[in-house]
Amino acid sequence: MMGLVYAEIELVNLGDMEMVRRHYMDKDEVKRMRLNMLVDSGSYLMAINETIQEVLQLPFLEKRKMRLANNSIEEYDVVGPVMVKFSNRTALCSAILLKGDAEPLLGVIPMEEMDVLIHPLKQQLIVNPEHPDAAVLSLK
Repeated sequence: MMGLVYAEIELVNLGDMEMVRRHYMDKDEVKRMRLNMLVDSGSYLMAINETIQEVLQLPFLEKRKMRLANNSIEEYDVVGPVMVKFSNRTALCSAILLKGDAEPLLGVIPMEEMDVLIHPLKQQLIVNPEHPDAAVLSLK
């Protein structure tokens, strides 16, 4: 039986990175944080909570309706863009904003972009062993 899998993930405010690229902000001012995030292969998207959002200050993008595990549908704010970093991998995505200090989730879309997977025996997130040096994505 598969248990809960957590991974050390770094989140970076991508808007801040653009400000650095344009020389409007210094590199050490970029808002970022490391956290132990639940790897949720049952969730498509990434979700962060309001506590994380206070640190990263990601811009509001839109509202979206989400179907929850109990089959109810609720509306959530979507923020971003955010850079997700794990090992030698990165993904660029938006994030669903959860209330309070709800548990953040790393879903399958950023996992696919990073070419990472859950090792079933070790029950941990790993880079795809078939592509250890860099992510390889399918375009078909």
